Amino acid sequence: QVQLVESGGGLVQAGGSLRLSCAVSGSIFSINAMGWYRQAPGKQRELVAGITSGGSTNYADSVKGRFTISRDNTKNTVYLQMNSLKPEDTAVYYCNADTIEVVPGIFVHDYWGQGTQVTVSS
Repeated sequence: QVQLVESGGGLVQAGGSLRLSCAVSGSIFSINAMGWYRQAPGKQRELVAGITSGGSTNYADSVKGRFTISRDNTKNTVYLQMNSLKPEDTAVYYCNADTIEVVPGIFVHDYWGQGTQVTVSS
């Protein structure tokens, strides 16, 4: 059973920093692209940052220059370093794994973590 478990959310003042982690556990041979999404109250879930298995990254315009996504393939973990946080960054942040190869040649798709709350006070 594959599971994604996020940690690192919390309450922080504007201008502060947080680091989110997402560990993928279970039967895993390899993981393709991973990403962080967020959903604020009354809004649709949106992509914050993504990273391929090779380390290529992409970011939402609203977080470019402030957030950094990274991954440690040896630990099956993806991180989101969030600096210069703003009140508008307040949301539940979700980790996503696009495609997981559980054993060579067998793939499962679109796994999500349970979400972690990030609240930025002004």
